[in-house]
Amino acid sequence: MADQRALDEVVRFTSELIRIDTTNRGGGDCRERLAAEYAAEQLAGAGLEPVLLERTKGRTNVVARVEGTDPSADALLVHGHLDVVPAEAADWTVHPFSGEIRDGVVWGRGAVDMKNMDAMILAVVRAWTREGHRPRRDIVVAFTADEEDSAEDGSGFLADKHAALFEGCTEGISESGAFTFHDGTGRHIYPIAAGERGTGWLRLTARGRAGHGSKVNKENAVTRLAAAVTRIGEHEWPLRLTPTVRAALTELAALYGIDTGLDDVDGLLEKLGPAAKLVEATVRNSANPTMLDAGYKVNVIPGAAVAHVDGRFLAGHEDEFRATLDELTGPDVDWEFHHHEVALQAPVDSPTFAAMRAAVEAYAPEGHVVPYCMSGGTDAKQFSRLGITGYGFAPLKLPEGFDYQALFHGVDERVPVEALHFGVNVLDRFLRTV
Repeated sequence: MADQRALDEVVRFTSELIRIDTTNRGGGDCRERLAAEYAAEQLAGAGLEPVLLERTKGRTNVVARVEGTDPSADALLVHGHLDVVPAEAADWTVHPFSGEIRDGVVWGRGAVDMKNMDAMILAVVRAWTREGHRPRRDIVVAFTADEEDSAEDGSGFLADKHAALFEGCTEGISESGAFTFHDGTGRHIYPIAAGERGTGWLRLTARGRAGHGSKVNKENAVTRLAAAVTRIGEHEWPLRLTPTVRAALTELAALYGIDTGLDDVDGLLEKLGPAAKLVEATVRNSANPTMLDAGYKVNVIPGAAVAHVDGRFLAGHEDEFRATLDELTGPDVDWEFHHHEVALQAPVDSPTFAAMRAAVEAYAPEGHVVPYCMSGGTDAKQFSRLGITGYGFAPLKLPEGFDYQALFHGVDERVPVEALHFGVNVLDRFLRTV
């Protein structure tokens, strides 16, 4: 169990990191430098030798290695990102960059995504230094820039240009796992991520014949684009179960005593009730139109029209995703990847997953740990280029009615102090036993 100072530090670090505005508006509009220097200072205080690295000035990453006692053991990567999505202060109960601690809750942008986990990592390694503890495996700690956009200045840059810093790492942990999911019936479920859907952000371009808005035009680019966007938005993607999702459904069915087999997944999801939210977005590929851009004047038919689509595909089903988009866009609309990253899958029968499960159950014995696949993506995609298998493990014990998933990128993002204490204890136990 972490000492009292670690419990105090995780709260302070979360609050102070939130106060450092690292808003990532995309297109390079972000500077993580101050947060990176803050993290490096805390790591140096733990006797480590952090390295600060930049691809672009101000877009700073931090990497440090905690040496283990077994040189023959594979290293473990523990990583968190420093940037956050934008927040409109007028919409919030408290200022999103205040880091205010009120009624046992830390408020602000990044409280769950993911300066809380950054703070947990810092608190744990500093506690080890005070105790004189060394883990069995080397632990490589990385705090990254640019996760909320393309990761080109963050994990992508680190994987491509500084692979030597991650030598020996075969597995990694980061955000979006081991949080309390309340199903409304009193069950406490702790989903641990063992997979991510691939990212396929698309740019669609329709071309046609420009002309006067009052004339008949059978080659209207806007019409062609609108038809393609409608086909994509209305498409019903077929059911596809990856091993991770299959394992999630199997464990959830057993937890709820449901006999419905995986031959009737839709029926099973219906019987799972609120718990279906953990898997329903990951049983299929998806493509959602999100942006449109065409024309410059109401009485002018433009020669081109553009749309953007947020596409996601399951491991092993990218080819199907591509072929389906070719069919849905048709002959008059071209499409290309605006941003493309791989789908991931991690074994749920590994010793590492078992260690995560045991760490959660040690501090939440009433909890039910299940594997799941993230519908979105994390820096684990970029680190997978180095052969690192990624899991989502940022433990939080949350009270009933606290909608963790809704607070990701949402208004009034916040995290209970007790949840941070739980996270430090669980993370500490996991890293000592893995």
